[in-house]
Amino acid sequence: MSLRLYSHPFASFCQKVLIALYENATPFEAVLIDLADEADRAELLRVWRIAKFPVLLDDTRACSVPESSIIIEYLSQHYPGPVALVPEDADAARETRLFDRFYDLYVSEPMQKIVGDRLRPAGQRDAFGVAQARALLDTAYGMIEARLADKTWTMGQAFSLADCSAAPALLYADVVHPLGPAYPRTAAYLQRLRERPSFARVLREAEPFWAIFPKES
Repeated sequence: MSLRLYSHPFASFCQKVLIALYENATPFEAVLIDLADEADRAELLRVWRIAKFPVLLDDTRACSVPESSIIIEYLSQHYPGPVALVPEDADAARETRLFDRFYDLYVSEPMQKIVGDRLRPAGQRDAFGVAQARALLDTAYGMIEARLADKTWTMGQAFSLADCSAAPALLYADVVHPLGPAYPRTAAYLQRLRERPSFARVLREAEPFWAIFPKES
């Protein structure tokens, strides 16, 4: 098979790429990487010296592509399907990329700060950093809420790269910093994302790993 994706089904940035692949029924081989396994980590290090996933290997074109947003752009360019995740119009494409970055930087990143703090040893927690992360999530939630006043998906009526990014980011953010009643449009959007067949499949594949999600202590 031409395409191989080095990933883990519970990792949010891997889920982002999986959504894109499933949206267009793009054939690929999933290579599961457990970062706690020395052999798996060595294999990931072999294909990408930063040793972070996801990484896409394309045997046909003899290249490797790291980073979730770049992978989806690559798929849109070389393996397009019926769902155009990156619009052809330059202005629309730029705004789509902006909101892809928005969900990565202002939803996923602070969410990961909160999760990461739960993994710290006793006495080394970062209460100030977590408070900053929660404040940033509240700001992001408010901006999403306003944007969705007249939109089904982030960019309007068309599902896009931005929604691939939003789905796992909001899913995990809602666990550590719940949307609650203050953001009804965003909560409804997350539900639409969960019901989207591509993300529903991702959620089924991730289900066995929820036990590893760190609980609040």
